[in-house]
Amino acid sequence: MRVLTKYILLKVVNRKVLLKLKFSYVIDFYYLYLTVNLQFMIIKEFKSIIQLVKAFPTEQSCREYLEQFRWKEGIVSPFDADSKVYKCKNGRYKCKNTNRYFDVRTGTMFGDTKLPLIKWFMAIYYTTAHKKGISSCQLARDIDVTQKSAWFMIKRIQKCLNFDDELFLEGVIQVDEAFIGGKNKNRHWDKKVEKSHGRSHKDKTPVFGMISSNGTVLTRVVKDTSAKTLIPIIKENVQDGSTIYSDEWNAYFSLGEDYNHEIVRHDRGQYVNGDVTTNKMEGYWSHLKRGIFGITHKVSPKHLQYYLDAQSFRYMTRNISDYQRFNLFLQNIENRIKYKELTT
Repeated sequence: MRVLTKYILLKVVNRKVLLKLKFSYVIDFYYLYLTVNLQFMIIKEFKSIIQLVKAFPTEQSCREYLEQFRWKEGIVSPFDADSKVYKCKNGRYKCKNTNRYFDVRTGTMFGDTKLPLIKWFMAIYYTTAHKKGISSCQLARDIDVTQKSAWFMIKRIQKCLNFDDELFLEGVIQVDEAFIGGKNKNRHWDKKVEKSHGRSHKDKTPVFGMISSNGTVLTRVVKDTSAKTLIPIIKENVQDGSTIYSDEWNAYFSLGEDYNHEIVRHDRGQYVNGDVTTNKMEGYWSHLKRGIFGITHKVSPKHLQYYLDAQSFRYMTRNISDYQRFNLFLQNIENRIKYKELTT
Protein backbone atom coordinates (compact mmCIF):
# COMPACT_ATOMS: atom_id res chain seq x y z
CA MET A 1 0.00 0.00 0.00
CA ARG A 2 1.47 3.32 -1.13
CA VAL A 3 1.35 5.61 1.89
CA LEU A 4 3.45 8.67 2.69
CA THR A 5 4.99 8.60 6.17
CA LYS A 6 3.83 12.04 7.24
CA TYR A 7 0.19 11.05 6.67
CA ILE A 8 0.51 7.98 8.90
CA LEU A 9 0.76 10.29 11.90
CA LEU A 10 -2.51 12.12 11.26
CA LYS A 11 -4.82 9.34 12.57
CA VAL A 12 -7.99 11.03 11.38
CA VAL A 13 -9.71 11.25 8.02
CA ASN A 14 -10.19 14.95 7.37
CA ARG A 15 -11.42 16.23 4.00
CA LYS A 16 -9.48 19.49 4.39
CA VAL A 17 -6.27 17.58 5.06
CA LEU A 18 -6.86 15.38 2.01
CA LEU A 19 -7.79 18.34 -0.21
CA LYS A 20 -4.68 18.41 -2.35
CA LEU A 21 -3.57 14.76 -2.20
CA LYS A 22 -3.53 12.55 -5.26
CA PHE A 23 -6.62 10.34 -5.28
CA SER A 24 -4.57 7.15 -5.01
CA TYR A 25 -3.08 8.44 -1.77
CA VAL A 26 -6.55 9.35 -0.51
CA ILE A 27 -7.60 5.73 -1.01
CA ASP A 28 -4.43 4.39 0.63
CA PHE A 29 -4.65 6.74 3.60
CA TYR A 30 -8.28 5.86 4.14
CA TYR A 31 -7.48 2.16 4.36
CA LEU A 32 -4.56 2.88 6.66
CA TYR A 33 -7.05 4.64 8.90
CA LEU A 34 -9.35 1.61 8.84
CA THR A 35 -6.41 -0.65 9.68
CA VAL A 36 -5.46 1.49 12.69
CA ASN A 37 -9.07 1.45 13.93
CA LEU A 38 -10.08 -2.14 13.16
CA GLN A 39 -10.61 -2.80 16.86
CA PHE A 40 -13.48 -0.31 16.73
CA MET A 41 -14.91 -1.22 13.32
CA ILE A 42 -16.25 -4.39 11.73
CA ILE A 43 -15.33 -4.34 8.03
CA LYS A 44 -17.48 -6.71 5.99
CA GLU A 45 -15.95 -8.28 2.90
CA PHE A 46 -17.89 -9.46 -0.15
CA LYS A 47 -16.99 -10.36 -3.71
CA SER A 48 -20.46 -10.58 -5.26
CA ILE A 49 -23.98 -9.27 -4.92
CA ILE A 50 -25.00 -12.55 -3.26
CA GLN A 51 -22.31 -12.15 -0.60
CA LEU A 52 -23.37 -8.53 -0.05
CA VAL A 53 -26.98 -9.55 0.64
CA LYS A 54 -25.76 -12.24 3.05
CA ALA A 55 -23.50 -9.72 4.81
CA PHE A 56 -26.48 -7.43 5.52
CA PRO A 57 -29.42 -9.73 6.30
CA THR A 58 -31.52 -7.12 8.15
CA GLU A 59 -32.25 -3.41 8.06
CA GLN A 60 -30.63 -3.10 11.48
CA SER A 61 -27.37 -4.60 10.22
CA CYS A 62 -27.32 -2.00 7.44
CA ARG A 63 -27.90 0.83 9.93
CA GLU A 64 -25.18 -0.39 12.28
CA TYR A 65 -22.68 -0.61 9.43
CA LEU A 66 -23.46 2.93 8.32
CA GLU A 67 -23.19 4.21 11.88
CA GLN A 68 -19.65 2.99 12.37
CA PHE A 69 -18.56 4.72 9.18
CA ARG A 70 -20.43 7.97 9.72
CA TRP A 71 -19.89 8.35 13.46
CA LYS A 72 -16.40 7.00 14.08
CA GLU A 73 -15.91 9.09 17.21
CA GLY A 74 -19.43 8.92 18.60
CA ILE A 75 -22.94 9.87 17.50
CA VAL A 76 -23.28 13.51 16.41
CA SER A 77 -26.57 15.32 15.85
CA PRO A 78 -26.93 16.62 12.27
CA PHE A 79 -28.95 19.52 13.69
CA ASP A 80 -26.49 20.64 16.39
CA ALA A 81 -23.04 19.09 16.53
CA ASP A 82 -22.52 20.27 20.12
CA SER A 83 -25.78 18.86 21.46
CA LYS A 84 -26.14 15.87 23.73
CA VAL A 85 -27.76 12.89 21.99
CA TYR A 86 -30.29 10.43 23.46
CA LYS A 87 -30.68 6.95 22.05
CA CYS A 88 -34.25 5.90 21.23
CA LYS A 89 -35.89 2.80 19.75
CA ASN A 90 -35.55 1.42 16.22
CA GLY A 91 -32.20 3.07 15.48
CA ARG A 92 -33.43 6.59 16.17
CA TYR A 93 -31.79 9.30 18.26
CA LYS A 94 -32.91 12.59 19.75
CA CYS A 95 -31.03 15.88 19.69
CA LYS A 96 -31.37 17.54 23.11
CA ASN A 97 -30.82 21.14 21.96
CA THR A 98 -33.25 21.07 19.04
CA ASN A 99 -35.62 18.38 20.38
CA ARG A 100 -35.58 16.72 16.93
CA TYR A 101 -35.27 13.04 16.08
CA PHE A 102 -32.80 11.62 13.57
CA ASP A 103 -31.09 8.42 12.50
CA VAL A 104 -27.96 7.51 10.57
CA ARG A 105 -29.69 8.31 7.26
CA THR A 106 -30.57 11.91 8.20
CA GLY A 107 -28.52 14.43 6.24
CA THR A 108 -27.19 11.83 3.81
CA MET A 109 -28.13 10.52 0.38
CA PHE A 110 -30.44 8.06 2.21
CA GLY A 111 -32.42 10.85 3.88
CA ASP A 112 -36.24 10.47 3.80
CA THR A 113 -36.00 7.29 1.73
CA LYS A 114 -38.81 4.77 2.00
CA LEU A 115 -36.74 2.01 0.46
CA PRO A 116 -34.88 -0.48 2.66
CA LEU A 117 -31.16 0.16 2.99
CA ILE A 118 -30.27 -3.21 1.48
CA LYS A 119 -31.73 -2.02 -1.83
CA TRP A 120 -29.59 1.10 -1.59
CA PHE A 121 -26.53 -1.05 -0.83
CA MET A 122 -27.27 -3.19 -3.88
CA ALA A 123 -27.69 -0.08 -6.05
CA ILE A 124 -24.35 1.29 -4.79
CA TYR A 125 -22.68 -2.02 -5.56
CA TYR A 126 -24.08 -2.22 -9.10
CA THR A 127 -23.28 1.42 -9.89
CA THR A 128 -19.70 1.34 -8.62
CA ALA A 129 -18.64 -2.24 -9.39
CA HIS A 130 -19.85 -2.51 -12.99
CA LYS A 131 -17.17 -1.17 -15.31
CA LYS A 132 -19.61 0.85 -17.39
CA GLY A 133 -22.28 1.44 -14.75
CA ILE A 134 -25.88 0.28 -14.93
CA SER A 135 -29.03 1.68 -16.54
CA SER A 136 -32.06 2.68 -14.47
CA CYS A 137 -34.22 0.11 -16.30
CA GLN A 138 -31.82 -2.70 -15.46
CA LEU A 139 -31.42 -1.58 -11.85
CA ALA A 140 -35.21 -1.37 -11.48
CA ARG A 141 -35.48 -5.03 -12.51
CA ASP A 142 -32.55 -6.16 -10.36
CA ILE A 143 -33.74 -4.65 -7.06
CA ASP A 144 -37.51 -4.62 -7.74
CA VAL A 145 -38.29 -0.90 -7.76
CA THR A 146 -39.85 1.37 -10.37
CA GLN A 147 -37.68 2.81 -13.13
CA LYS A 148 -38.31 6.29 -11.75
CA SER A 149 -37.02 5.26 -8.31
CA ALA A 150 -34.02 3.50 -9.84
CA TRP A 151 -33.12 6.58 -11.89
CA PHE A 152 -33.33 8.78 -8.79
CA MET A 153 -31.19 6.33 -6.79
CA ILE A 154 -28.51 6.33 -9.48
CA LYS A 155 -28.45 10.12 -9.54
CA ARG A 156 -28.06 10.31 -5.76
CA ILE A 157 -25.25 7.78 -5.91
CA GLN A 158 -23.53 9.64 -8.74
CA LYS A 159 -23.80 12.87 -6.76
CA CYS A 160 -21.67 11.23 -4.04
CA LEU A 161 -19.04 10.14 -6.56
CA ASN A 162 -17.74 13.66 -7.11
CA PHE A 163 -14.26 13.65 -5.56
CA ASP A 164 -12.95 16.66 -7.53
CA ASP A 165 -12.10 18.55 -4.33
CA GLU A 166 -9.55 15.86 -3.44
CA LEU A 167 -7.87 15.77 -6.86
CA PHE A 168 -4.59 17.52 -7.54
CA LEU A 169 -2.43 16.32 -10.39
CA GLU A 170 1.34 16.39 -10.68
CA GLY A 171 4.13 14.62 -12.53
CA VAL A 172 3.26 13.63 -16.11
CA ILE A 173 -0.29 14.54 -17.17
CA GLN A 174 -2.10 13.91 -20.43
CA VAL A 175 -4.86 16.33 -21.43
CA ASP A 176 -7.48 15.95 -24.13
CA GLU A 177 -11.01 16.93 -25.08
CA ALA A 178 -13.93 14.87 -26.31
CA PHE A 179 -17.40 15.56 -27.68
CA ILE A 180 -20.32 13.53 -26.36
CA GLY A 181 -23.37 13.05 -28.56
CA GLY A 182 -24.72 11.08 -31.49
CA LYS A 183 -23.12 11.09 -34.90
CA ASN A 184 -24.68 13.41 -37.42
CA LYS A 185 -24.58 10.77 -40.18
CA ASN A 186 -26.81 8.49 -38.08
CA ARG A 187 -29.56 11.08 -37.68
CA HIS A 188 -32.77 11.15 -39.69
CA TRP A 189 -32.59 13.52 -42.63
CA ASP A 190 -34.80 16.14 -40.94
CA LYS A 191 -32.69 16.09 -37.73
CA LYS A 192 -29.24 16.52 -39.23
CA VAL A 193 -27.25 19.55 -38.07
CA GLU A 194 -25.39 21.57 -40.69
CA LYS A 195 -21.68 22.29 -40.30
CA SER A 196 -21.31 20.08 -37.23
CA HIS A 197 -18.06 18.38 -38.25
CA GLY A 198 -14.69 18.50 -36.47
CA ARG A 199 -14.63 20.51 -33.24
CA SER A 200 -18.09 21.96 -33.71
CA HIS A 201 -20.29 21.35 -30.69
CA LYS A 202 -23.60 22.46 -32.13
CA ASP A 203 -24.99 18.98 -31.63
CA LYS A 204 -22.58 17.64 -28.97
CA THR A 205 -21.40 18.47 -25.47
CA PRO A 206 -17.67 19.19 -25.08
CA VAL A 207 -15.86 17.61 -22.14
CA PHE A 208 -12.28 18.09 -20.97
CA GLY A 209 -10.10 15.53 -19.21
CA MET A 210 -6.71 15.22 -17.51
CA ILE A 211 -5.04 12.00 -16.42
CA SER A 212 -1.78 11.60 -14.54
CA SER A 213 0.76 8.80 -14.85
CA ASN A 214 -0.52 7.21 -11.60
CA GLY A 215 -4.07 6.94 -12.97
CA THR A 216 -5.68 9.94 -11.28
CA VAL A 217 -8.25 11.38 -13.69
CA LEU A 218 -10.30 14.57 -13.63
CA THR A 219 -13.05 15.29 -16.16
CA ARG A 220 -15.30 18.31 -16.61
CA VAL A 221 -18.18 19.33 -18.84
CA VAL A 222 -17.11 22.61 -20.48
CA LYS A 223 -18.90 25.19 -22.58
CA ASP A 224 -16.22 25.07 -25.30
CA THR A 225 -12.63 23.98 -25.88
CA SER A 226 -11.02 27.40 -26.08
CA ALA A 227 -7.89 28.39 -24.15
CA LYS A 228 -10.01 30.77 -22.06
CA THR A 229 -12.00 27.76 -20.79
CA LEU A 230 -9.36 25.02 -20.54
CA ILE A 231 -6.26 26.81 -19.20
CA PRO A 232 -7.89 27.94 -15.89
CA ILE A 233 -9.00 24.33 -15.20
CA ILE A 234 -5.45 23.09 -15.79
CA LYS A 235 -3.87 25.77 -13.59
CA GLU A 236 -6.34 25.10 -10.79
CA ASN A 237 -5.70 21.36 -10.70
CA VAL A 238 -2.14 20.76 -11.92
CA GLN A 239 1.04 21.46 -9.95
CA ASP A 240 3.33 24.11 -11.47
CA GLY A 241 6.35 22.58 -13.17
CA SER A 242 4.57 19.35 -14.10
CA THR A 243 4.92 17.81 -17.54
CA ILE A 244 1.84 18.02 -19.76
CA TYR A 245 1.30 16.03 -22.93
CA SER A 246 -1.32 17.25 -25.40
CA ASP A 247 -2.16 17.21 -29.05
CA GLU A 248 -1.63 20.18 -31.38
CA TRP A 249 -4.89 21.99 -30.45
CA ASN A 250 -4.03 25.71 -30.21
CA ALA A 251 -5.79 26.16 -26.84
CA TYR A 252 -2.74 24.53 -25.20
CA PHE A 253 -0.04 26.72 -26.76
CA SER A 254 0.43 28.89 -23.64
CA LEU A 255 1.02 25.93 -21.30
CA GLY A 256 4.77 26.20 -21.84
CA GLU A 257 4.83 29.28 -19.61
CA ASP A 258 4.10 27.31 -16.41
CA TYR A 259 4.63 23.69 -17.38
CA ASN A 260 6.90 21.44 -19.38
CA HIS A 261 4.60 21.16 -22.36
CA GLU A 262 5.15 18.57 -25.09
CA ILE A 263 2.99 17.90 -28.14
CA VAL A 264 2.04 14.89 -30.24
CA ARG A 265 0.92 15.86 -33.76
CA HIS A 266 -2.30 14.01 -34.52
CA ASP A 267 -2.81 16.18 -37.59
CA ARG A 268 0.29 14.55 -39.10
CA GLY A 269 -0.71 11.00 -38.18
CA GLN A 270 1.62 10.98 -35.17
CA TYR A 271 0.21 9.33 -32.04
CA VAL A 272 3.40 8.60 -30.11
CA ASN A 273 6.47 10.84 -30.02
CA GLY A 274 8.98 9.12 -27.78
CA ASP A 275 7.26 9.18 -24.38
CA VAL A 276 4.80 11.84 -25.52
CA THR A 277 1.28 10.56 -26.12
CA THR A 278 -2.34 11.18 -25.16
CA ASN A 279 -3.38 7.54 -25.66
CA LYS A 280 -4.14 7.00 -21.97
CA MET A 281 -6.64 9.88 -21.89
CA GLU A 282 -8.14 8.78 -25.18
CA GLY A 283 -8.49 5.26 -23.80
CA TYR A 284 -10.46 6.71 -20.91
CA TRP A 285 -12.77 8.49 -23.37
CA SER A 286 -13.42 5.21 -25.16
CA HIS A 287 -14.54 3.57 -21.89
CA LEU A 288 -16.80 6.53 -21.15
CA LYS A 289 -18.40 6.51 -24.59
CA ARG A 290 -18.91 2.75 -24.57
CA GLY A 291 -20.70 3.12 -21.24
CA ILE A 292 -22.97 5.86 -22.57
CA PHE A 293 -23.68 4.23 -25.94
CA GLY A 294 -24.07 0.70 -24.60
CA ILE A 295 -25.69 1.21 -21.18
CA THR A 296 -27.50 4.53 -20.88
CA HIS A 297 -27.77 5.14 -24.68
CA LYS A 298 -28.43 8.85 -24.24
CA VAL A 299 -27.30 11.47 -21.71
CA SER A 300 -28.52 15.06 -21.57
CA PRO A 301 -25.91 17.83 -21.12
CA LYS A 302 -27.53 18.71 -17.79
CA HIS A 303 -26.73 15.30 -16.27
CA LEU A 304 -23.51 14.50 -18.14
CA GLN A 305 -21.22 15.60 -15.29
CA TYR A 306 -22.80 12.97 -13.01
CA TYR A 307 -21.81 10.27 -15.50
CA LEU A 308 -18.29 11.68 -15.79
CA ASP A 309 -17.87 11.61 -12.00
CA ALA A 310 -19.12 8.03 -11.80
CA GLN A 311 -16.83 6.83 -14.59
CA SER A 312 -13.85 8.62 -13.04
CA PHE A 313 -14.52 7.01 -9.66
CA ARG A 314 -14.74 3.53 -11.18
CA TYR A 315 -11.58 4.12 -13.22
CA MET A 316 -9.51 5.33 -10.27
CA THR A 317 -10.66 2.50 -8.00
CA ARG A 318 -10.32 -0.26 -10.58
CA ASN A 319 -7.39 -1.84 -8.73
CA ILE A 320 -9.14 -2.28 -5.38
CA SER A 321 -11.76 -4.88 -4.48
CA ASP A 322 -15.51 -4.35 -4.68
CA TYR A 323 -16.00 -4.20 -0.91
CA GLN A 324 -13.14 -1.69 -0.55
CA ARG A 325 -14.72 0.48 -3.23
CA PHE A 326 -18.07 0.15 -1.45
CA ASN A 327 -16.56 1.21 1.89
CA LEU A 328 -14.76 4.13 0.25
CA PHE A 329 -18.07 5.30 -1.18
CA LEU A 330 -19.66 5.29 2.29
CA GLN A 331 -17.17 8.00 3.31
CA ASN A 332 -18.86 10.49 0.99
CA ILE A 333 -22.59 9.91 1.53
CA GLU A 334 -23.33 13.33 3.04
CA ASN A 335 -24.20 14.68 -0.40
CA ARG A 336 -27.87 14.77 -1.14
CA ILE A 337 -29.79 15.94 -4.17
CA LYS A 338 -33.56 16.31 -4.40
CA TYR A 339 -35.69 15.05 -7.26
CA LYS A 340 -36.85 18.57 -8.07
CA GLU A 341 -33.27 19.71 -8.61
CA LEU A 342 -32.81 16.98 -11.21
CA THR A 343 -35.97 17.65 -13.16
CA THR A 344 -36.17 21.46 -13.26
